[in-house]
Amino acid sequence: MTDVLEELTWRGLIAHCTDLDDLRAHLGSGPVSYYVGFDPTAPSLHMGNLVQLIVAGHLQRAGHRPVILVGGSTGLIGDPKQTGERVLNDPEVVAGWVRRIQAQVARYLDVDGENAATVVNNLDWTGPLSTIEFLRDVGKHFPVNRMLARDVVRTRLDSGISYTEFSYVLLQSLDYRELFRRHGVTLQFGGSDQWGNITAGVELIRRSEGERVHALATPLLTKADGTKFGKTESGTVWLDPELTSPYAFHQFFLNAEDAKVVEYLKVFTRRSREEVEELAELTEREPHRRAAQKALADDITAFVHSERERDEAVDAAGALFGRTALDELSESALAGAMREVGAVPLSGDGLPTVAEAMELAGVVPSRSAARRAIAEGGAYVNNQKVTDPEARLSEDDLLHRRWVVLRRGRRTVGAVSRAS
Repeated sequence: MTDVLEELTWRGLIAHCTDLDDLRAHLGSGPVSYYVGFDPTAPSLHMGNLVQLIVAGHLQRAGHRPVILVGGSTGLIGDPKQTGERVLNDPEVVAGWVRRIQAQVARYLDVDGENAATVVNNLDWTGPLSTIEFLRDVGKHFPVNRMLARDVVRTRLDSGISYTEFSYVLLQSLDYRELFRRHGVTLQFGGSDQWGNITAGVELIRRSEGERVHALATPLLTKADGTKFGKTESGTVWLDPELTSPYAFHQFFLNAEDAKVVEYLKVFTRRSREEVEELAELTEREPHRRAAQKALADDITAFVHSERERDEAVDAAGALFGRTALDELSESALAGAMREVGAVPLSGDGLPTVAEAMELAGVVPSRSAARRAIAEGGAYVNNQKVTDPEARLSEDDLLHRRWVVLRRGRRTVGAVSRAS
């Protein structure tokens, strides 16, 4: 059970700990109940949340008991951001997101067996709590000078911070104490940006219960330029396939930077030290093969979605660039690829010429450039070369009766779509 800390350390998943040696002894003393929380600020979890679910999985496989909290109450408040006040979402919206995220987290942990995961909602204990009870039982343990010293609060003092967000730390601390009382939880972890909230819960339990509990924080993953990992030009990488398709998800990891891919392999896959080191050496020796990126994308897509959807994503990428047949892709796999490519909707009742469609799809700058590409043998409709500059799309060209994929040369791909 103590080996899990060595595993987490090697994988780069420990940024802070209240006392690593003490935690090691605690984990070695028998099954430990631990928790990590997620606030429903959107209808899905994202890549940053996945890091916490992966840590939870390592601990569960080591024999410890996970409690996963979805913040039905804290999600109504919002953790303070450096940039400004959060917009408060309607309670009905938050309740719907709670249900979706509860179902989502259950996919990544074992919910059966001796150390089965328990999923809880903090609205169950904060909802019935009166203001007087909250102030007397929780608020009295929080010196205001300590709360003002928190980095995010200091940053926001000049621009302004509401009492609502200022008090968020009390709610999260109450969660730790409540889970300590109800489920015997003695370890909380989360991202390093939550370290102040996490340690405040440790302190609340010490002050009110006279007990010592533990805390752990994971590092925030970044890209090589220091920007936030899991963000793209089109937005956040979500775990919900309706928000980020398996194709787009696979492509995101396939495009990981050489400088960061080994770090991501350690965090997001279960590959052994030997396998990771072998991929690291191969990436350094033959970076053009992108072996580490392919292993990363394949493993994490299968984990978050499924092996079938991973295989469909790989097939879709191959088909878009002419390596496999487009008409063999399932409708869902092609739909994901078309969202990523940005299929341009067709207008009117008829179908355009190939040259018009190429211009519309953005694979050429003009219709005359499209005709030149066709004449030079560099234009493709659904991976079939087009040789007639006056050719027109037909109903037979519509994949799944909706999409046409257009390509110029080997790499410039676009698409048009007709409403279903």
